[in-house]
Amino acid sequence: MSLLNDALRAAEQRQSRPAAPGAYAGGQHQPRNGRPMLLMVVVVLALIIAVLGGYWVFANNTSPQPMTVESEPTPDRAVQRDVAVVVDEKPENEPVQELTPAPQPEVAEPEPIKKPAPAPEPEIAEPQVSEPEPAVVTSSPVEEKTGKQEPITAEVEEAQPEEVSTAGVKQVPETPAATDRSTARQLERLVADGNTTDAERGLAALTQKQQAPRSRYVVARALLVDGKQNQALGWLPEEVTAGHPRLRLLRARAQHANNDLADAVDTLSANVPPVEGHAEYRVTLATLLQQQGDNTEAARHWAELIAWDDSQGPWWVGLAIALEAQGEQAGAARAYRQAADLPGLPRSLADYVQQRLQALRAG
Repeated sequence: MSLLNDALRAAEQRQSRPAAPGAYAGGQHQPRNGRPMLLMVVVVLALIIAVLGGYWVFANNTSPQPMTVESEPTPDRAVQRDVAVVVDEKPENEPVQELTPAPQPEVAEPEPIKKPAPAPEPEIAEPQVSEPEPAVVTSSPVEEKTGKQEPITAEVEEAQPEEVSTAGVKQVPETPAATDRSTARQLERLVADGNTTDAERGLAALTQKQQAPRSRYVVARALLVDGKQNQALGWLPEEVTAGHPRLRLLRARAQHANNDLADAVDTLSANVPPVEGHAEYRVTLATLLQQQGDNTEAARHWAELIAWDDSQGPWWVGLAIALEAQGEQAGAARAYRQAADLPGLPRSLADYVQQRLQALRAG
């Protein structure tokens, strides 16, 4: 800005100078031409502005360079001056010893500080349902330096899916009763298909391990239906049927089919079960007792059956026959009338009841 002020001041001085005296021209002055001077001032101002603008641009563009490496400080200059003074103060007659400068330690340039690379994040493998893979433990940078391995945390153990082991699961063996039930169903299918021989083979294999009462009942009943009483008795020994009423009933029927009435009665009378759940057993025993002539015992069994269910007409007929055989006419007549009043009596048995009623009235 001082240059611009100087230039303006010089221009003003030039304009204020007095004009040189000239010849008189009739009292009139020549008009002064100021245009060249004005142009010069404008040019000077433009140059000054251009110079100042360039200087301002250059000053803004130049910035101090950052110092990246700081060198160690050099030996103190005061020490060097002291050494020089000591050398100069020596007498002239003494030879001047050349001072060898002390070896300067090499300043090692500091290595640039490198930022440690971020440790890679451990990859968590997704657990697979079918075949779980074991977790892979990778050593961290700290483990590589120290040589120590960090203990596996519980979180890694929880991430692994638990393997379901069936080694410790005890398989409960099938009970003999369950085996007997399943085998009996298989034998029933064989019997329904007419393969009685195959059914007997299956029963033989099972009876080597247990008594198999259900399977014996299926095969023995099928043999009785086919008229093979002796083969049925072979599967119904007394030591096995003693504890099973259903098997005793089949054994008694097989004996009665072989005309062994006494043996059949003895088999059924050995251990008489209650009426509830074993009505067929008690009906068979009462009928065989009547055939044997034991009407008193037969009447007792018929009475127990009627006391349990009085809606069965045939049971009333059996009681009436037993009473009539004992000579109790009045009791027998009442039993016949009770049987005739009940629905569902078979035709042949209904005709027999009417005949006995007419005979007792006539009697």
